[in-house]
Amino acid sequence: MIDQTTLMTYLAILLGFVLIPGPAVLLTLARASGSGTQAGLATALGIAAGDLVHTAFTVLGLSAMILTSATLFSVIKYLGAAYLVYIGIKAFRDRTPVRVRTGDGGVSPLQAFRQAVLAEVLNPKSAMFFLAFLPQFVRPENGSVALQLSVLGVLFVAMGLLSTLTVAVFAGGIGRLLRRSETVMRWQGKVIGTIYCALGLRLALQER
Repeated sequence: MIDQTTLMTYLAILLGFVLIPGPAVLLTLARASGSGTQAGLATALGIAAGDLVHTAFTVLGLSAMILTSATLFSVIKYLGAAYLVYIGIKAFRDRTPVRVRTGDGGVSPLQAFRQAVLAEVLNPKSAMFFLAFLPQFVRPENGSVALQLSVLGVLFVAMGLLSTLTVAVFAGGIGRLLRRSETVMRWQGKVIGTIYCALGLRLALQER
């Protein structure tokens, strides 16, 4: 298994990642503030599930296949970007009366979970990160490489999940207060839609 020194170094680096807001935090923040705490928590769980898929891809060698194929990488990247932009436009154009809808376009926790899983799995940058980052902490002399990669991936997912769950709880609470304002509610969908579209465009413009 992983030696203590390597494990502590890995956890310290993960803590640094957790403290720096990234796309996962922004997605969770947007969903929790717009659709409520439950949808935010579901989004956090969906992102974690997507990262578990990337961990499995790394262990099985599928991530390496994606990154060595420029065509496959581009296809997945643009699918993910298009999906994020689609969600953003849908939120931006939503004109359902404020008091009738449930959060951002009536998004349920199950819908939020599915959207988060798909958005994360279709992000080749996540695949690249797992493939480039996790192996740096693998020591063949410590035993099964696949097992070490699995443990490192699960630890990454666990710490990331803790971060996004915390964001979901706080953003959900703040969102409830903001939704009492008619002015805020009129602009809420546009702000959330802009965040999703910006993340989609950011993904589309990134290179390998």
